[in-house]
Parts: sequence; C-alpha cells; structure tokens
Amino acid sequence: MTDLRIGVVGIPGKWSTEVLADALEAKTGFRCVVDMADVVLDLEARALMAGQIDLCSLDGIVVKKISQTYSPATLDRLEMLRLAEASGTKVFSSTRSILGLVNRLSCTVTLANAGIPMPATCVSESEDEALAAVLRFGSAVFKPLFSTKARGMTLMDAAEGETALRHKIAAFKADNPVMYLQKKVNLSGRDLGMVFLGGSYLGTYARVAQTNSWNTTILHGGKYEPFEPDADLIELARLAQEPFDLDFTTVDVGLTDNGPVVFEVSAFGGFKGALEGAGIDAAKLYANHVIEKVRG
Repeated sequence: MTDLRIGVVGIPGKWSTEVLADALEAKTGFRCVVDMADVVLDLEARALMAGQIDLCSLDGIVVKKISQTYSPATLDRLEMLRLAEASGTKVFSSTRSILGLVNRLSCTVTLANAGIPMPATCVSESEDEALAAVLRFGSAVFKPLFSTKARGMTLMDAAEGETALRHKIAAFKADNPVMYLQKKVNLSGRDLGMVFLGGSYLGTYARVAQTNSWNTTILHGGKYEPFEPDADLIELARLAQEPFDLDFTTVDVGLTDNGPVVFEVSAFGGFKGALEGAGIDAAKLYANHVIEKVRG
C-alpha cells in the first residue's frame, strides 16, 4: 500500500471504470470514481469538487471515460480538468493529449500530417461535395465528429442513386453540419486494436464481425480474437500514436487489399478487447504505470 490518492474519471458501475479503480485501490488503498456530470468547478476557490473531494488535492487522476457519449460538451469536461493539472495533480493522459483526439477531425488531421496511411477522406459542409465524394469513392462511411463504437455512422453507396443519396446526406447533415466521410475499404470482416502503454507496444487483438454488418464493433455483434502482427504493422501503429503522447491507447488498424490503414487513435483505449482478445490485463498494467509516474 502507498499513501497516494489517485482518482478515476469514468462511468460509475461500468466494467472498464471499476476494474481500473479496483487495480488502483489494490495498490494504494484509496478509491475514488468520478462522474464528470457531478463535478463542480469553482474558479474563485480554485477547486474542482466531486462531492466532498477536491480533485485538485489528489495526486493523480486517470481519465478512463470522460462521458458516455462524445459531444462538444466532452471538451468542456476536459477543460475543467485543466484546473486540476494546473494545481499539480497529474492527469493520465494529459488533457492536452485527450483534447487532440476526442474530435475525430482533429485526430485525422494529426495522422495525415504525420504521413500515416488512412482511407480516402473528405470533409465538407457542402452537400454537393459530399455527394461527389460518394460517387467518386463508390461507397463511403459518414462519421460524426464526436462518436464512439461506430455510433451515428452511416454507410452510403453510389449504387443507391443521386436522389436517394441527396436525401440521406441531408438527413446526416441535419445532425452533423461539418460532414466527415471516408471511403469504405474492404476489411474482410476484421480490424485490429493495437495496444500501447506509455508509447510502448503491449499487444494486438482483432475485432471480427459475426453478422452482415459493415462494421466490426462489439456494439454491432463483433467479437474479440487474438492476432499476431508483424514488425512493420507494429511500427505503423507506434508511429500513429506517437504524436499524441498518450499514457494508454489503442490504435485502430484495418488490413486492406492495398495495405494497412489507420482509422483512429483512441483517447482512452479499450480494456476488454485487450483482455479478451490478447490476454493483456491492461487495467493492472496501467495502474502500475500511473503509480510510477505519480511517484516521479
């Protein structure tokens, strides 16, 4: 046991949040699970209160999940945590790192600037340009800028015809004024989650579709399986996560007919896929990493 007080920001009752809190409690004897919906920022008092606990007084905060669903409000929650950082509380991963990932476009531009291969991508507020991109790609996935586990994503195919596509594009734009779309690539029903801790590679799992769904997420019926990547694939994932300076992350990679592509780098990483697909106890390893960093 130590005298360290390290809290977990997440969703109380959710497995990944609680298993991380368990791992930290086993090492420190302290347990604090924080739902940011209940946190009060008092700038006059320089306090960030979660019930009776001032998060600014903690030694560390691990952000496992900032909100149940992503939205621009997610950015506001991260901004609140910046007060704790300024007060000397170490946040994992840093708010600066997470802020660069919660918005899908921010992540994509960083990856593109680093020369990381991705599916052909178009971003526009113009419905005409979005239609032109679908016709050019043949098939495209429209993705909300703030979403997880493929929520809100819409597949559009040129074969549907321009009239039907215009209706679908207009419906998507009603909720997503800035439209982000990527060419649909052939993944043969499988994509990869490549896990990193402190920039070091831990292992890889595959998400494998079990239905006719075009995506492989567990939310849509996929399941986890082991996967052994070669050295080149590991290096690609390492380069993809490197610009973000994350303490823990999963790089989502697809294997296409034209080589591997990176879809995104996760702001928080997945514990369940790492455990069930790769046999990695990410919560325990992450807890040890955080304690070591807090001790300095």
